[in-house]
Amino acid sequence: MDLKQLEYFVRVAEMGSFTRASISLDVAQPALSRQIRLLEVELRQNLLTRNGRGAVPTEAGKLLLEHGRGILHQVQLTREEMGAARGALAGRVSIGLPPSLSKLITVPLVKAFREALPHAHLTLTEGFSVQMHEGLRLGNLDMAVLYNPGQSTDLEMSTLDEDELSLISHNPSGGKKGKGKAAPAISLKEVAALPLILPSRPNAFRILLEGEMMALGRRPEVLLEVDGLNAILNLVKEGMGHAVLPSYTLSNFDNPETFTVQSIHSPRIMSQLMLVWSARRPTTQTQRKAMDVVSKVVLEAIHR
Repeated sequence: MDLKQLEYFVRVAEMGSFTRASISLDVAQPALSRQIRLLEVELRQNLLTRNGRGAVPTEAGKLLLEHGRGILHQVQLTREEMGAARGALAGRVSIGLPPSLSKLITVPLVKAFREALPHAHLTLTEGFSVQMHEGLRLGNLDMAVLYNPGQSTDLEMSTLDEDELSLISHNPSGGKKGKGKAAPAISLKEVAALPLILPSRPNAFRILLEGEMMALGRRPEVLLEVDGLNAILNLVKEGMGHAVLPSYTLSNFDNPETFTVQSIHSPRIMSQLMLVWSARRPTTQTQRKAMDVVSKVVLEAIHR
Protein backbone atom coordinates (compact mmCIF):
# COMPACT_ATOMS: atom_id res chain seq x y z
CA MET A 1 0.00 0.00 0.00
CA ASP A 2 1.48 3.33 -1.10
CA LEU A 3 1.59 5.95 1.67
CA LYS A 4 0.90 8.77 -0.77
CA GLN A 5 -2.25 7.02 -1.99
CA LEU A 6 -3.31 6.47 1.60
CA GLU A 7 -2.76 10.16 2.41
CA TYR A 8 -4.80 11.18 -0.64
CA PHE A 9 -7.66 8.88 0.34
CA VAL A 10 -7.74 10.13 3.96
CA ARG A 11 -7.79 13.75 2.82
CA VAL A 12 -10.68 13.18 0.38
CA ALA A 13 -12.63 11.18 2.97
CA GLU A 14 -12.14 13.85 5.65
CA MET A 15 -12.97 16.77 3.37
CA GLY A 16 -15.81 14.99 1.57
CA SER A 17 -14.73 16.34 -1.78
CA PHE A 18 -12.13 15.59 -4.46
CA THR A 19 -12.08 19.26 -5.40
CA ARG A 20 -11.35 20.51 -1.88
CA ALA A 21 -8.81 17.75 -1.29
CA SER A 22 -6.95 18.53 -4.52
CA ILE A 23 -6.67 22.19 -3.48
CA SER A 24 -5.55 21.24 0.02
CA LEU A 25 -2.94 18.78 -1.26
CA ASP A 26 -1.92 20.96 -4.25
CA VAL A 27 -2.46 17.99 -6.56
CA ALA A 28 -4.39 18.05 -9.84
CA GLN A 29 -7.80 16.45 -9.42
CA PRO A 30 -7.36 13.87 -12.24
CA ALA A 31 -4.09 12.70 -10.65
CA LEU A 32 -5.77 12.52 -7.25
CA SER A 33 -8.66 10.45 -8.62
CA ARG A 34 -6.25 8.14 -10.45
CA GLN A 35 -4.19 7.41 -7.32
CA ILE A 36 -7.26 6.63 -5.25
CA ARG A 37 -8.60 4.38 -8.02
CA LEU A 38 -5.28 2.49 -7.99
CA LEU A 39 -5.67 2.04 -4.24
CA GLU A 40 -9.20 0.68 -4.72
CA VAL A 41 -7.94 -1.74 -7.38
CA GLU A 42 -5.16 -2.95 -5.08
CA LEU A 43 -7.55 -3.49 -2.17
CA ARG A 44 -10.34 -4.79 -4.45
CA GLN A 45 -12.81 -2.55 -2.65
CA ASN A 46 -14.77 0.57 -3.50
CA LEU A 47 -13.62 3.08 -0.90
CA LEU A 48 -15.61 6.18 -1.82
CA THR A 49 -19.11 6.81 -3.12
CA ARG A 50 -19.20 9.77 -5.50
CA ASN A 51 -22.36 11.85 -5.56
CA GLY A 52 -23.46 15.32 -6.58
CA ARG A 53 -22.37 16.80 -3.25
CA GLY A 54 -18.91 15.22 -3.10
CA ALA A 55 -17.58 11.89 -1.90
CA VAL A 56 -18.35 9.81 1.19
CA PRO A 57 -16.56 6.67 2.42
CA THR A 58 -18.16 3.29 1.90
CA GLU A 59 -18.16 0.81 4.80
CA ALA A 60 -14.78 -0.45 3.59
CA GLY A 61 -13.66 3.16 3.23
CA LYS A 62 -14.65 3.95 6.82
CA LEU A 63 -12.53 1.03 8.02
CA LEU A 64 -9.55 2.16 5.96
CA LEU A 65 -10.02 5.75 7.13
CA GLU A 66 -9.73 4.72 10.78
CA HIS A 67 -6.64 2.59 10.16
CA GLY A 68 -5.19 5.08 7.68
CA ARG A 69 -5.22 7.92 10.18
CA GLY A 70 -3.30 5.74 12.62
CA ILE A 71 -0.76 4.69 9.97
CA LEU A 72 -0.14 8.26 8.82
CA HIS A 73 0.12 9.39 12.45
CA GLN A 74 2.80 6.77 13.11
CA VAL A 75 4.71 7.88 10.02
CA GLN A 76 4.56 11.48 11.24
CA LEU A 77 5.78 10.42 14.69
CA THR A 78 8.70 8.56 13.15
CA ARG A 79 9.71 11.59 11.12
CA GLU A 80 9.48 13.83 14.18
CA GLU A 81 11.53 11.45 16.33
CA MET A 82 14.19 11.24 13.64
CA GLY A 83 14.26 15.04 13.51
CA ALA A 84 14.56 15.17 17.29
CA ALA A 85 17.56 12.85 17.07
CA ARG A 86 19.24 15.59 15.04
CA GLY A 87 18.47 18.06 17.83
CA ALA A 88 15.49 19.83 16.21
CA LEU A 89 12.08 19.48 17.82
CA ALA A 90 9.74 19.80 14.85
CA GLY A 91 6.48 18.47 13.48
CA ARG A 92 2.84 19.37 14.04
CA VAL A 93 1.08 19.77 17.37
CA SER A 94 -2.70 20.14 17.52
CA ILE A 95 -4.22 21.42 20.76
CA GLY A 96 -7.88 21.72 21.74
CA LEU A 97 -9.03 24.54 24.03
CA PRO A 98 -12.38 25.14 25.76
CA PRO A 99 -14.17 28.42 24.93
CA SER A 100 -13.86 29.62 28.54
CA LEU A 101 -10.05 29.58 28.21
CA SER A 102 -9.46 30.12 24.51
CA LYS A 103 -9.68 33.93 24.47
CA LEU A 104 -7.60 34.17 27.62
CA ILE A 105 -4.64 32.01 26.61
CA THR A 106 -4.49 31.87 22.80
CA VAL A 107 -2.06 34.78 22.36
CA PRO A 108 0.31 33.88 25.23
CA LEU A 109 0.21 30.21 24.19
CA VAL A 110 1.19 30.97 20.60
CA LYS A 111 4.03 33.23 21.77
CA ALA A 112 5.33 30.66 24.26
CA PHE A 113 5.04 27.85 21.69
CA ARG A 114 7.02 29.77 19.08
CA GLU A 115 9.72 30.53 21.62
CA ALA A 116 9.98 26.96 22.93
CA LEU A 117 9.39 25.12 19.62
CA PRO A 118 10.40 27.43 16.77
CA HIS A 119 10.58 24.58 14.23
CA ALA A 120 7.19 23.06 15.07
CA HIS A 121 3.78 23.88 13.62
CA LEU A 122 0.90 24.65 15.99
CA THR A 123 -2.81 24.13 15.33
CA LEU A 124 -5.35 25.41 17.87
CA THR A 125 -8.98 24.27 17.93
CA GLU A 126 -11.72 25.75 20.13
CA GLY A 127 -14.58 23.48 21.06
CA PHE A 128 -16.67 21.82 23.74
CA SER A 129 -15.76 18.60 25.52
CA VAL A 130 -17.64 16.25 23.17
CA GLN A 131 -15.78 17.66 20.15
CA MET A 132 -12.46 17.46 21.97
CA HIS A 133 -13.00 13.81 22.94
CA GLU A 134 -13.85 12.94 19.34
CA GLY A 135 -10.80 14.83 18.06
CA LEU A 136 -8.53 12.92 20.45
CA ARG A 137 -10.11 9.61 19.46
CA LEU A 138 -9.72 10.23 15.74
CA GLY A 139 -6.22 11.63 16.05
CA ASN A 140 -7.18 15.12 14.88
CA LEU A 141 -5.98 16.47 18.24
CA ASP A 142 -2.77 15.57 20.04
CA MET A 143 -3.95 17.01 23.34
CA ALA A 144 -6.78 19.07 24.80
CA VAL A 145 -7.52 21.15 27.88
CA LEU A 146 -10.78 19.87 29.36
CA TYR A 147 -12.96 20.43 32.40
CA ASN A 148 -13.87 17.34 34.46
CA PRO A 149 -13.20 14.70 31.79
CA GLY A 150 -14.56 11.28 32.70
CA GLN A 151 -12.08 8.50 33.30
CA SER A 152 -11.35 6.46 30.17
CA THR A 153 -8.88 3.76 29.21
CA ASP A 154 -8.42 5.65 25.93
CA LEU A 155 -7.13 8.81 27.63
CA GLU A 156 -4.28 9.89 29.82
CA MET A 157 -4.58 13.09 31.81
CA SER A 158 -2.77 15.44 34.11
CA THR A 159 -4.40 17.94 36.49
CA LEU A 160 -3.60 21.55 35.64
CA ASP A 161 -5.70 23.35 38.23
CA GLU A 162 -8.84 23.20 40.34
CA ASP A 163 -11.16 26.15 39.81
CA GLU A 164 -14.08 27.45 41.82
CA LEU A 165 -17.23 28.37 39.92
CA SER A 166 -18.74 31.74 40.82
CA LEU A 167 -22.01 33.52 40.21
CA ILE A 168 -21.48 36.28 37.63
CA SER A 169 -24.15 38.98 37.45
CA HIS A 170 -24.78 42.39 35.93
CA ASN A 171 -23.48 45.30 38.01
CA PRO A 172 -25.80 48.24 37.23
CA SER A 173 -23.59 50.73 39.05
CA GLY A 174 -20.63 50.04 36.78
CA GLY A 175 -18.29 49.13 39.64
CA LYS A 176 -14.59 49.83 39.71
CA LYS A 177 -12.02 48.97 37.14
CA GLY A 178 -10.89 45.38 37.43
CA LYS A 179 -12.02 41.84 36.74
CA GLY A 180 -15.49 42.44 38.12
CA LYS A 181 -16.76 43.84 41.39
CA ALA A 182 -16.70 41.34 44.27
CA ALA A 183 -19.96 40.85 46.16
CA PRO A 184 -20.93 38.89 49.28
CA ALA A 185 -20.90 35.10 48.94
CA ILE A 186 -24.14 33.36 48.04
CA SER A 187 -25.38 29.86 48.87
CA LEU A 188 -26.03 27.31 46.15
CA LYS A 189 -29.69 27.11 47.24
CA GLU A 190 -29.98 30.84 46.57
CA VAL A 191 -28.33 30.41 43.18
CA ALA A 192 -30.92 27.75 42.31
CA ALA A 193 -33.67 30.36 42.66
CA LEU A 194 -32.08 32.82 40.23
CA PRO A 195 -32.74 32.98 36.46
CA LEU A 196 -29.61 31.44 34.96
CA ILE A 197 -28.09 31.60 31.49
CA LEU A 198 -26.32 28.27 31.04
CA PRO A 199 -24.69 26.32 28.23
CA SER A 200 -26.64 23.27 27.10
CA ARG A 201 -25.73 19.73 28.11
CA PRO A 202 -23.24 18.04 27.96
CA ASN A 203 -21.22 21.15 28.85
CA ALA A 204 -18.95 20.32 31.81
CA PHE A 205 -19.98 23.36 33.89
CA ARG A 206 -23.69 22.65 33.31
CA ILE A 207 -23.35 19.00 34.36
CA LEU A 208 -21.30 19.91 37.44
CA LEU A 209 -23.76 22.61 38.54
CA GLU A 210 -26.81 20.39 38.07
CA GLY A 211 -25.15 17.54 39.96
CA GLU A 212 -24.38 19.75 42.96
CA MET A 213 -27.92 21.19 42.97
CA MET A 214 -29.51 17.75 42.71
CA ALA A 215 -27.60 16.71 45.84
CA LEU A 216 -29.51 19.52 47.60
CA GLY A 217 -32.81 18.49 46.08
CA ARG A 218 -32.85 21.53 43.76
CA ARG A 219 -32.75 22.20 40.03
CA PRO A 220 -31.36 25.27 38.27
CA GLU A 221 -33.84 27.86 37.03
CA VAL A 222 -32.66 27.89 33.41
CA LEU A 223 -33.79 31.07 31.69
CA LEU A 224 -31.74 30.57 28.53
CA GLU A 225 -29.43 27.91 27.10
CA VAL A 226 -26.58 29.52 25.17
CA ASP A 227 -23.55 27.68 23.80
CA GLY A 228 -21.02 30.49 23.63
CA LEU A 229 -19.06 32.17 26.40
CA ASN A 230 -19.11 35.68 24.95
CA ALA A 231 -22.81 35.38 24.16
CA ILE A 232 -23.56 34.31 27.75
CA LEU A 233 -21.56 37.18 29.22
CA ASN A 234 -23.11 39.72 26.85
CA LEU A 235 -26.58 38.62 27.97
CA VAL A 236 -25.54 38.84 31.63
CA LYS A 237 -24.09 42.28 30.94
CA GLU A 238 -27.52 43.38 29.72
CA GLY A 239 -29.07 42.19 33.00
CA MET A 240 -31.00 39.34 31.38
CA GLY A 241 -29.83 36.66 33.81
CA HIS A 242 -26.90 35.24 35.75
CA ALA A 243 -24.04 32.91 34.78
CA VAL A 244 -22.09 30.33 36.77
CA LEU A 245 -18.50 30.25 35.52
CA PRO A 246 -14.92 30.56 36.75
CA SER A 247 -14.24 34.20 37.61
CA TYR A 248 -11.21 34.32 35.31
CA THR A 249 -13.52 34.16 32.29
CA LEU A 250 -13.95 37.91 32.75
CA SER A 251 -10.22 38.60 32.39
CA ASN A 252 -10.31 39.25 28.65
CA PHE A 253 -13.88 40.52 28.48
CA ASP A 254 -14.48 44.17 27.62
CA ASN A 255 -15.61 46.29 30.56
CA PRO A 256 -15.38 43.60 33.27
CA GLU A 257 -16.31 46.27 35.82
CA THR A 258 -19.92 45.95 34.62
CA PHE A 259 -20.15 42.55 36.34
CA THR A 260 -20.29 41.40 39.95
CA VAL A 261 -18.67 38.14 41.02
CA GLN A 262 -19.99 36.20 44.01
CA SER A 263 -18.39 33.12 45.56
CA ILE A 264 -20.80 30.21 45.95
CA HIS A 265 -20.88 28.29 49.23
CA SER A 266 -22.75 25.40 50.84
CA PRO A 267 -21.21 23.77 48.91
CA ARG A 268 -18.46 25.38 46.88
CA ILE A 269 -18.47 24.14 43.29
CA MET A 270 -15.00 22.98 42.32
CA SER A 271 -14.10 22.13 38.73
CA GLN A 272 -10.96 20.28 37.67
CA LEU A 273 -9.04 21.55 34.67
CA MET A 274 -7.11 18.74 32.99
CA LEU A 275 -4.63 18.31 30.16
CA VAL A 276 -5.73 15.20 28.24
CA TRP A 277 -4.11 13.13 25.48
CA SER A 278 -4.63 9.76 23.82
CA ALA A 279 -3.41 6.66 25.65
CA ARG A 280 -3.45 4.68 22.40
CA ARG A 281 -0.83 6.67 20.52
CA PRO A 282 2.75 7.39 21.58
CA THR A 283 3.71 11.01 22.19
CA THR A 284 6.70 12.60 20.53
CA GLN A 285 9.34 14.73 22.21
CA THR A 286 7.76 17.73 20.48
CA GLN A 287 4.35 16.93 21.95
CA ARG A 288 5.80 16.40 25.42
CA LYS A 289 7.51 19.78 25.22
CA ALA A 290 4.22 21.32 24.04
CA MET A 291 2.47 19.83 27.09
CA ASP A 292 4.93 21.63 29.35
CA VAL A 293 4.26 24.89 27.49
CA VAL A 294 0.47 24.49 27.76
CA SER A 295 0.65 23.73 31.48
CA LYS A 296 2.78 26.78 32.21
CA VAL A 297 0.71 29.19 30.09
CA VAL A 298 -2.64 28.01 31.49
CA LEU A 299 -1.54 28.37 35.10
CA GLU A 300 -0.01 31.81 34.51
CA ALA A 301 -3.15 33.02 32.73
CA ILE A 302 -5.56 31.77 35.40
CA HIS A 303 -3.61 33.05 38.40
CA ARG A 304 -2.26 36.33 37.08
